[in-house]
Amino acid sequence: MAGPQSVSVVLLLPLLLPLGPTWHAAAQRCPQTCVCDNSRRHVACRHQNLTEVPNAIPELTQRLDLQGNMLKLIPAAAFRDLPYLTHLDLRHCQVELVAEGAFRGLGRLLLLNLASNRLNALPQEALDGLGSLRRLELEGNLLEELRPGTFGALGALATLNLAHNALVYLPAMAFQGLVRARWLQLSHNALSVLAPEALAGLPALRRLSLHHNELQSLPGATLSQARGLARLELGHNPFTYTGEEDGLVLPGLRELRLDHGALQALDPRAFAHCPRLHTLDLRGNQLDALQPLQGPGQLRRLRLQGNPLRCDCRARPLLQWLARARVRSDGACGEPRRLRGEALDALRPSDLRCPGAGAEEEEEEVAAARPRVPAGPPEKAGAAGPCPRACVCAPEFRHSGCEGRGLQVVPRGFPNDTQLLDLRQNHFPLVPREAFPGLGQLVSLHLQHCGITELEAGALAGLGSLLYLYLSDNTLSSLSAASLEGAPCLGYLYLERNRFLQVPGAALRALPSLFSLHLQDNALDRLALGDLAGMRALRWLHLSGNRITQVSPGALGPAQELEKLHLDRNQLREVPTAALEGLPALLELQLSGNPLRALQDGAFWPVSRSLQHLFLNSSGLEQISPGAFLGLGPRLQSLHLQKNQLQALPALPGLSQLELIDLSGNPFHCDCQLLPLHRWLTGLNLHVGAACAAPPSARGQSVKAAAAVFEACPGWAAGKAKRTPAPRPSAQRTPMKGRRQGANKVGKEGVGL
Repeated sequence: MAGPQSVSVVLLLPLLLPLGPTWHAAAQRCPQTCVCDNSRRHVACRHQNLTEVPNAIPELTQRLDLQGNMLKLIPAAAFRDLPYLTHLDLRHCQVELVAEGAFRGLGRLLLLNLASNRLNALPQEALDGLGSLRRLELEGNLLEELRPGTFGALGALATLNLAHNALVYLPAMAFQGLVRARWLQLSHNALSVLAPEALAGLPALRRLSLHHNELQSLPGATLSQARGLARLELGHNPFTYTGEEDGLVLPGLRELRLDHGALQALDPRAFAHCPRLHTLDLRGNQLDALQPLQGPGQLRRLRLQGNPLRCDCRARPLLQWLARARVRSDGACGEPRRLRGEALDALRPSDLRCPGAGAEEEEEEVAAARPRVPAGPPEKAGAAGPCPRACVCAPEFRHSGCEGRGLQVVPRGFPNDTQLLDLRQNHFPLVPREAFPGLGQLVSLHLQHCGITELEAGALAGLGSLLYLYLSDNTLSSLSAASLEGAPCLGYLYLERNRFLQVPGAALRALPSLFSLHLQDNALDRLALGDLAGMRALRWLHLSGNRITQVSPGALGPAQELEKLHLDRNQLREVPTAALEGLPALLELQLSGNPLRALQDGAFWPVSRSLQHLFLNSSGLEQISPGAFLGLGPRLQSLHLQKNQLQALPALPGLSQLELIDLSGNPFHCDCQLLPLHRWLTGLNLHVGAACAAPPSARGQSVKAAAAVFEACPGWAAGKAKRTPAPRPSAQRTPMKGRRQGANKVGKEGVGL
């Protein structure tokens, strides 16, 4: 009879046996179009023009990368044979529809990346079965609405990214079920209305990103539903006034960003119910006066740069409060002339004086410093005026719309306090003179898909508050300066997908405040000298998808504050190096999709001190000179070189601050010529995607990991010895630290596959 120990061994034996096929056995059936990494249980099938999820993927696969294919549809139970998946990458797959139950069976999935697809809706049960999901990426789709309950099955989700979609409205309980969500990204949409309970049911939310939307006023009551917020980003929204009556009650808020909006006045008690507020960002607004803030007793940082502050006797209370409360500020004086440009924190109260040359002049000085908007809340529009027939006017939100009503002429008779007017998808080829009478408070005007061929002179007359003008998807081929006069504050002009053959430079000079110009997908063939004359305020220039073959030297010079330049999908055969002179603030340069073929030494030297993001993917690059990126090291954070024709690439040790480099989709020839690149990549703690295409023995291997290929190269041993670190006393602690950091990646940083 067997003893107790024998019985224990027999009972435990089944638990020690593998539950199904081993990875190495399953890996024998790796699909032909994929690369299988047996050691890490990763499968990558990138950019293979796949139209459906491939069969025969090993059952024990944990990370599956399908980005860059043509899946279009994710059918029900598409991944039912992959129950061990933890990371699934479906970026750039042209996905238009996710069927109900598409991800059922993926109970262990932590990261689902559906960014940069063509989704315009999510079915109610599309995300069922993802009970362990920590991070969901939906950035860069076409989502126009969210249905309550869509995310109800994602109880473990920590990060939801919905940036760069087409959302205009958030319904009540839009995020019901996300009880552990900590970061909600809704930036770069067209949100103008948030339901009062849109953010209800988010008890763990700590960060909310709503910048670059069309919120006309602070939705304080809605935001206060997320009482645990510590960081709130509301920049680049057209607010003009914020006060205590907006109802912002966030007891744990530490950082609030209201930068680059249209704020003209701020009530001293606007944040009285945010007692822990530490940092308030008001940069780039229209504030010429500010009173000491009451309530946020822990405020330590007040950012005021880019406001036209008037430094006279009316500003003394502000200066005294900043000193008394020990609040750091970076604002500078806009007026009077004698103090223009002076740092606010460098002034003394005695510097702030009213003119003493007579009572009239002093009264004029004081009057100029008064707020330019009402000190109280905006008027309720109950009796603001009638609404045109066939249109809908929402007085409580000051929005009016006649979208898709088949109108043949621009309607009139909207409430005078309308701030957002939506006339999309109608048909009026001509926008006549004074087409919008009485709408002096209008901030955002939507005229997309209206078949417009002409704006008459004076079409925008009287629109002195207009910030956003959408003329996309029409048949415009020209604009006159007279047609744009009347909207001096216009900051964002959308002209993409029209019929422009050249930049309407003469017309744009009527817009001294133009911040962002969108001319994508027209028929421009060049950017000529004078096209941007007078555009000193321009920060973003979008010229993607044209036929540009030349950017003349000096053409960009007038836009000295330019931060983003998008020239992707054009016909440039070389980097327009000379044209980049005189752009000291450029942060992002998009050149992908041009037939560049080669990069010469110093190609980006004129912007090397400022550039942070460089896109050169899909540019037919065959050769990159060793000095092509000369000078870019101190600032460059991301470099995109994927989907080119590079067989070799020099090491780039000067790029010391890189956070992302993508070399995937290049046919690298892994021989001794590539040894410097291999060594450099080995020292990077980044996923780069570089894979060998030759020789045949190394095909499909990572350049970074293919050490066996380079062992026979001259200098290999010396280089290896040089890279081997000396032992450290704390070496025993390193693995535990690495495990903790790895466990915290999901939901905080991008996880490469």
